[in-house]
Amino acid sequence: MSFQVIQEAVCLLLLLALISEVQGTAFNVKSYGAKADGQSDDSQVAFMGAWKDTCASANPSTLVIPGGTYLLGPVKFYGPCQAAVAVQAQGTLKAPSDLNKFKAAEGWFDFQNIDGLTLSGGGIFDGQGQSAWAQNDCAKTGKCGSLPISLRFTGVSNGMIRDITSRNSKFFHMNIIDSKNLTLQHVTIDAPENSLNTDGIHIGRSTGINITDANIKTGDDCVSLGDGSQHITVHKVTCGPGHGISVGSLGRYPNEQPVVGVTVTNCTLTNTMNGVRVKTWPASPNGVASDMHFEDIIMNNVGNPVLIDQEYCPYGQCKAQVASRVKISNVSFKNIRGTTSTQVAVKLVCSRGIPCQNVQVSDINLTYNGKEGPAVSVCANVKPTLSGKITPAACSKTE
Repeated sequence: MSFQVIQEAVCLLLLLALISEVQGTAFNVKSYGAKADGQSDDSQVAFMGAWKDTCASANPSTLVIPGGTYLLGPVKFYGPCQAAVAVQAQGTLKAPSDLNKFKAAEGWFDFQNIDGLTLSGGGIFDGQGQSAWAQNDCAKTGKCGSLPISLRFTGVSNGMIRDITSRNSKFFHMNIIDSKNLTLQHVTIDAPENSLNTDGIHIGRSTGINITDANIKTGDDCVSLGDGSQHITVHKVTCGPGHGISVGSLGRYPNEQPVVGVTVTNCTLTNTMNGVRVKTWPASPNGVASDMHFEDIIMNNVGNPVLIDQEYCPYGQCKAQVASRVKISNVSFKNIRGTTSTQVAVKLVCSRGIPCQNVQVSDINLTYNGKEGPAVSVCANVKPTLSGKITPAACSKTE
C-alpha cells in the first residue's frame, strides 16, 4: 500500500472522527419509552429522560424525536448543559387541548438557559389551540398572558431554530426572552385569522436575533418586538393573514428597556390588518425606540401599510389624552410598494409630548381602490425627511 493511500485513509478516518464528535451521541425518545401513538402522554418519562442524558453529555449530542405522533404535556428542557445540544424533531408533537393540563403562566415546550441549542428536523409542534381561542377574554379584560405559549426560549444563546412548524398555538407560537445570538430560519407558523393573540414570533429583552425565510400565517402580529429588543433582523418573511410586523407595543409598563437596531427587509405581507408599524401606549413611562429601518417591503391588500402609532390603545383601557413618553428616533421607510385595504396608506402619528425625530420616507408607492377615493398620508408631530417618488403624497393630511 502506497504512502499516499495510507495518508488519504488516515485523513478520512480523522474526518469521520471529527464528524462523529460534532454529532455526538444520539438519544432517541423511543429508547426511553415514547409510544408515539398520539394518545399516551410521552412527556415526563420519555422526553424528560432523554433530555436529562442529552444535556448531561460531555460531548455535543442530539435528542432525536423520530417520525410519529406524540401527545405531550408541558415539556421543560432546562440547562445549563455540559455541551452544545440539538433537538431533532421529525414527528408531529401535539399539546393537550385541555387547558387544565397546564399550570398558570406555564408554557408547552420550554427551552431555558441553554448555550448552543439547535432545534430542527422538519417536525410539527401542534398546540391544538382551537378550544383555547374561544376562552380568550383579552379584549374584554386586557389580561392577555394566561394561556400557554407553544415554544418558549428563555436565556438561550448561540443557537439555531430551523425547519420546524408551529401550528395552532393556544397563545404566542414562539417567545424569545433574555436570549442572544439566535437564528430562526425556514420556520413556518400556521394558524387561522381568528386565532386570538397568537403572535408568530415575539422577541423581548434579547440581542442579535435573526429571522430569515419564514412563512407566517396567524391571528396576531407575525413578528412582534417588545422592550429590550436590540440588533434584530427580519428578512424574507412572508406574513398573512395576521396583524403585520410590529415594534411594540411599548410603554405599557414601567422600566422597559430600549429598543435599538431593528432591520426589516425583503418581506411580503398579504391581507394583513397592518403592515410595518411602531406602536406605543399613551400615558406611558419614559422609553426609547431608535434605529428602526423598514425597506423593500411588498404590501398586498394590507391595512395601514406604514404606521407609527403613539396613541395605541386597543382595549380602551388607557388615558388617551396623555401623551406617550416613548421617544422614537432614526426611523426609515424605504421602497415600500403595493396595495392598501385602507385609504390611509401611510400614518405617522407621533407623541405630542416627544415628537418623533429623524424619520425618513422614500420611494413609497401604495395604491387604494376603495370608494373613499385615492390613498392618503396622515402625519402628526413629525416632520419626515422625504426622497424619491412618494405615493400617496407625504403628510397630505394632518391630525
